Amino acid sequence: MSPLISIDRIIHAIGFLLALIALITIRDRSNPKRITTALFWALMAGCLIFDRTMVDLWGVRIAHRIVGIVVVLLALVAGLGGVGRGRLISGEAERCAEPRGNILFLPMLAIPIVAVACSLGLKGVSIGGIMLLDKQTSLAALGVAVMVSLALAFWVTRSTVLEAIRESHRLLDALGWAAILPMMLAMLGGIFVAAKTGDSIKLLILMLAPEHQRFVVVALYCAGMAAFTMIMGNAFAAFPVMTAGLALPILVKGMGANPAPLLAMGMYAGYCGTLVTPMAANFNLVPAALLELRDRYGVIRVQVPTATAMFFANFLLMYLLAFSWH
Repeated sequence: MSPLISIDRIIHAIGFLLALIALITIRDRSNPKRITTALFWALMAGCLIFDRTMVDLWGVRIAHRIVGIVVVLLALVAGLGGVGRGRLISGEAERCAEPRGNILFLPMLAIPIVAVACSLGLKGVSIGGIMLLDKQTSLAALGVAVMVSLALAFWVTRSTVLEAIRESHRLLDALGWAAILPMMLAMLGGIFVAAKTGDSIKLLILMLAPEHQRFVVVALYCAGMAAFTMIMGNAFAAFPVMTAGLALPILVKGMGANPAPLLAMGMYAGYCGTLVTPMAANFNLVPAALLELRDRYGVIRVQVPTATAMFFANFLLMYLLAFSWH
C-alpha cells in the first residue's frame, strides 16, 4: 500500500491548487492577459495532476511525451509575454499584522522545525502496516511541515481556506512565470546529464589543466559551478553537470578528494553565481519588481560584493578541506 503521505499526493495537491488559481485568474478582469495567464497555470496544473495517470495508453508509454509538450507550451506562453498580472489588491496582510505582532512568524518558523522533526522521528514508522512517510522522507516531511504551517496560519490569522487561495493567487500573480523557474532549470540539469554534457566538460578541463594540477582543477570546478549557475539561473541545474563531468571523475576518483566537503562547497560556489545573475529571476528580478525599485537589477548590484567575497572564501575552503583527510 502507498504511504499515508506520499510525494504523489503532495504533487497532486499542488496541481489542484494551481487549477483553482487558473479558475480565479480567468475571472480576474483586472488582468489584461487573463486568458493566457489562466492557460499557463492550467497547463501546469494538468501536468502535476495527470502525468502519472497517462503512463499507458493503447499500449504506448506517453506520459513523458505529454509532459514534454506541456513544457514547450509553458515556455511559449511565458516567452511570448502571455503571463500578466491583475491589480494585486489585498488587505489581508495589513488586517492581520498589527493586532498579532510577531506571532505571525510562527507558521513560517514551524516549517523547518517540523520538517526536521518528521525527517528524524517518522522515518520508517508505520501504522497498521501503512508507512506514514514516503521513501523520499525529506520531501514528505516538508509536505507535512507545510500542512502544519498552514493550520497554524489559519489559527493565527483567523482566515478561511478561500482567503488562503486568494492570497496564493495574489502571490503567484506577482511572481508570474518565475515561480516555476527552479523546477524548469532542475529539469534542464537532468537533460544535460542525459545528453552527457559532463563528458564534454571533462575533455575541455583536461585540455585546460592536466589532472595533476590540483589547485587549477579545483579553481575550474569552483568557477564552473558559478558560471553554469549564472547561465542556467539555478545551482541545482549546474550541479549534476559540473559534478559528473569534473568533480567525480577528476577530483574524487583521480586525485582522491573527499567528496563531502568538495561537493558541499561546489553547491555554495553555485549559490555565488545565483546572487549575480538575472536568470535567477525569482531571487533577483521578482523582489525588485515587488519592491518597485527603479533599477531592475538593483538587487544584483547590491549582492555583487557579497558574492565575490563568498566565492573566493569558498574556493579556499574547498581546496583546503577537500584534501585535508590525506
